[in-house]
Amino acid sequence: MFVTSLIVSFSGALMPGPLVTATIAGSAREGFWVGPALTLGHAIAEAAIVLALAFGLGRLFRNRWMAGAIGFLGGLFLLWMGYDIAQSVWTGSVTLALTPTGSASHSAWGPVATGILVSIANPYWILWWATVGANYVLLGLKRGSLGLGAVYAGHILSDASWLILVAFVVASGRAFLNDTIYQGILLLCSIFLVALSLYFIRSGANFLRGKVVVNSQ
Repeated sequence: MFVTSLIVSFSGALMPGPLVTATIAGSAREGFWVGPALTLGHAIAEAAIVLALAFGLGRLFRNRWMAGAIGFLGGLFLLWMGYDIAQSVWTGSVTLALTPTGSASHSAWGPVATGILVSIANPYWILWWATVGANYVLLGLKRGSLGLGAVYAGHILSDASWLILVAFVVASGRAFLNDTIYQGILLLCSIFLVALSLYFIRSGANFLRGKVVVNSQ
């Protein structure tokens, strides 16, 4: 659970988005510390949604039809993510050469609050947790609190390691990564996503056929 959550989460973390842009802008202006602070805010938002999915929506997860739907939707979304990432690498449209815009990381509430707000305001983040993330929470619940903790730990570690690395590179002004390495990592992630999508789709089918029982622990 930890390893697969870590790898699939890297696929989302590595793609340029609002949080990465805020990290670049904040680190370039205020220094390396902005990266960990934004990551903390993001982790708080992630913890809230994981707990909401685990406890607030637990009854829905115990319904095999809902579990099956989550499996199918999560699998299809992963398949789309894998294809989209591979296409972005193939066309060369994804690059580390992002231009910081706006002042996302410069907030009166500080980078931690900014990390929370940037996360929950991102439609892609909401869609990910409503499909792929919900499926991981479902699988984690089958293994109790340790399983759920493994899902969360793997997910947060991927976000934290990437955002902190970006902050360090921007703040230090040294190019440790280039586009070739970056795109190669993304391509490997896309292959993993496609393979994992097939597993989730099959898992959804097993729930619908009653071959897998979802317990409440």
